Amino acid sequence: MTSFHTPTETERALLRRCVDLAAEALADGDEPFGSLIVDAEGRVLFEDRNRVKDGDATRHPEFEIARWAAENLTPAERTTAVVYTSGEHCPMCSAAHAWVGLGRIVYATGSAQLAAWLEEWGIPAGPVAVLPITAIAPGVETAGPVEEFADEVRRLHARLHRA
Repeated sequence: MTSFHTPTETERALLRRCVDLAAEALADGDEPFGSLIVDAEGRVLFEDRNRVKDGDATRHPEFEIARWAAENLTPAERTTAVVYTSGEHCPMCSAAHAWVGLGRIVYATGSAQLAAWLEEWGIPAGPVAVLPITAIAPGVETAGPVEEFADEVRRLHARLHRA
């Protein structure tokens, strides 16, 4: 697992929004994940939450961000953009992020944390291996997890899996 990251106040506020988006997803009957992208000046350009409940398992917010960035940002803008997310990118989203040429990723909770929670609750592993972002996209700078969000995100996932 990547070391804990001590966020700036700005990063903390952006991660808070991601966790709030994750809660919105859960309230809508979806898996609790939320993400956003900011430009080099820190302006939020696009945000989304998980939308997989209707059967399209590719509707992760990080994947939607990659699609949006490919359509709306120049390659130079993409490299300076930062993606904030409630949970570390899965391999699919890590690959999309790298292929589109996006910059840094800051995540509230890590994939290893989520995998440990699911194992603790007896939830079977998903169809894709749990790998850190850098195993899929070694050139992408990452920061996370952020310890202060762990309990809240864990509770969101517990509500989903115990429902």
